[in-house]
Amino acid sequence: MSVPPESVEPSPSEPTPPPSDMPSPEERQWAMLAHLSALLGTLLTGHWFGIGCFVGPLIIWLVKRETMPFVDDQAKEALNFNITMAIIAVVLLLITVLTLGIGIILALPAGVVIGIAWLVLVIMATIKANEGERYRYPFCLRLIK
Repeated sequence: MSVPPESVEPSPSEPTPPPSDMPSPEERQWAMLAHLSALLGTLLTGHWFGIGCFVGPLIIWLVKRETMPFVDDQAKEALNFNITMAIIAVVLLLITVLTLGIGIILALPAGVVIGIAWLVLVIMATIKANEGERYRYPFCLRLIK
């Protein structure tokens, strides 16, 4: 009696092919750079309130969105998250200015906590992108679809 081909299991010595939805190493590298470029942009423009945090992800998204779907997704995610963080920073600044400085009692500790959370989340997203996983930032406004 013969066994149908569907029920034959591959032998352990045969390597299994990678899943087809796994991004290529080049895509993973570009996606990782999209997340890391936000960190670099913040460090380079820190004296201008870190406004460069979304310049790197924006450039990578504009250049690679047509050719690399994984990079398109992750660069948009990094861009949306950093725009969200910039909006939060502006709100905290407005709270401080509109209360004639009294609001800094709230804005400074909130800014420190948000800054630490931003750093941790960017590092986590970078690691996940390098592993080929699609990372979604929590509490992120999806402004760019």
